[in-house]
Amino acid sequence: MARCYIGLGSNTGDRVGYLRSAVGELKAMLDVEVRKVSSIFETEPVGRKDQPDFLNAVAEIRTELPPAVLLERLKHVELRLGRTASERWGPREIDLDLLFWGDQMLTGPPVDVPHPEAWRRRFVLAPLAEISPLVTDPRTGKRFIDLLQACPGQERVSVIQESV
Repeated sequence: MARCYIGLGSNTGDRVGYLRSAVGELKAMLDVEVRKVSSIFETEPVGRKDQPDFLNAVAEIRTELPPAVLLERLKHVELRLGRTASERWGPREIDLDLLFWGDQMLTGPPVDVPHPEAWRRRFVLAPLAEISPLVTDPRTGKRFIDLLQACPGQERVSVIQESV
């Protein structure tokens, strides 16, 4: 089974509720075992700054699903939870990103793993480093904790709740 990491984010409506519902949907998925879920972090938006702060978390799962199938299921969860179309880096009810799928490096449609921006985003690295500090990013060969410590991002990231 592949060890995968799913990024969760929300910055509109009941942000905590959306994250909790998304974790519940992951736990209910066939062929997916949720192993760990990080604390909830409040983070400044990246890119477009004129929007509410995000709540972010990361879930570690185990699955035998191929990356494209897992990504498709994540997109279905977003729709079931009420995600509406938005601009890139814009506000969203729920966002689920496939960050890592084992130690695989896949580029191109429909899946890019590791997620192309994961290694330089504090809102991804802080929850990753919390639940799996010694796991290595296959793209950089560096541990999540080391990537967080070296992260050039300036956005504010702070724990607001111990668990989803």
